[in-house]
Amino acid sequence: MGKIYAELDERLRKFIARQPVFFVATAPCLTAAGDGGHVNVSPKGYRDTFAVLGRRTVAYVDLTGSGAETIAHLRQNGRITIMFCSFAKRPKILRIYGRGRAVLPGDPDWPGLATRFPLNGTAGANRRDRRAIIVVEADRIADSCGYAVPLMELTGERDLLARLAEGQSPEELAAYRAEKNAVSIDGLPALG
Repeated sequence: MGKIYAELDERLRKFIARQPVFFVATAPCLTAAGDGGHVNVSPKGYRDTFAVLGRRTVAYVDLTGSGAETIAHLRQNGRITIMFCSFAKRPKILRIYGRGRAVLPGDPDWPGLATRFPLNGTAGANRRDRRAIIVVEADRIADSCGYAVPLMELTGERDLLARLAEGQSPEELAAYRAEKNAVSIDGLPALG
């Protein structure tokens, strides 16, 4: 049976640290009633891209990708849910609901947040493809059983995104973001 937590205690922090993947969900509001737009769910990998910053605050590195839905939705309404689910023997799903914001490399908060992510990992602090750090203040932390989630074994992390970014200059990455990440699929401003 699911439980609601007041904070990310040590047990939940350890559970988060063991998960090799998490999922981020956001949705725009295109009408005054809050309707419309495409709901977005994105899988996120690389173990060193997620950090618990406080009792109810988390952050993750947002790497350059084919879209920028999360950033656009957060700019518009701030709503976000992050989900971790165990694929190991002991089932569990943990959801962090809250309000998020995108911190970009030129923002005053960037230097302090960037230090929370390892320099030597896949998403190291000096990586060119880090387009934002998403910071989330939780308003609800809850778990559920996860009994229907399959058992799976991690065989390794993909390095394709890292290699792709390493093969591009900062100018090429900026041009890619200007073309592919300026607006969401619903036309909301993202990085543009």
